[in-house]
Amino acid sequence: MFDVKQCLADCEEKMQMAAMYLEDALSHIRAGKANVHILDAIRVDSYGTQVPLNNVSAITTPDQRTIAIKPWDKSMFRVIEKAIIDSSIGIMPENNGEIIRLCIPPLTEERRKQIAKECSKEAENAKVGVRNARRDGIDKLKKAIKDGLSEDAEKDAEAQLQKIHDRYMKTIEELLAKKEKELMTV
Repeated sequence: MFDVKQCLADCEEKMQMAAMYLEDALSHIRAGKANVHILDAIRVDSYGTQVPLNNVSAITTPDQRTIAIKPWDKSMFRVIEKAIIDSSIGIMPENNGEIIRLCIPPLTEERRKQIAKECSKEAENAKVGVRNARRDGIDKLKKAIKDGLSEDAEKDAEAQLQKIHDRYMKTIEELLAKKEKELMTV
């Protein structure tokens, strides 16, 4: 017997994963403010192993335009600086012997618009994921009619699936609007 609730739960989980992916992707996009997530992709060599930067140092944001990195081991200064310079974040580190500082430059209007377009593409990818999850759920429900599911139950489940879809689409729009507002705030 086909389990409608399980089908809806599976589809909702896929939609939730799409929204979570978007939230994570947007958190890694630099918006002119200090955000420690822009350093998440940076790996450093620690005793012969590539480890995330936050495993070998404390990373803080003392103000809106600065990220402070305090290595736990003094010998890591050069390694951390080299990893930051070689990365794609495009910020030159400043080292005073105690702390490595990254000063986040303000974004130009052109760059803000370019980043907003990138955010929109990420949001569209998340929306496609939500739509695909809905389509897969509807396909499963249609196939379940052949296995004995009543048409009324299928229509009700489809309506519930549409409500779940609409809720996640709204969530994605809200995430995008929040990021665009953050980008356009000087």
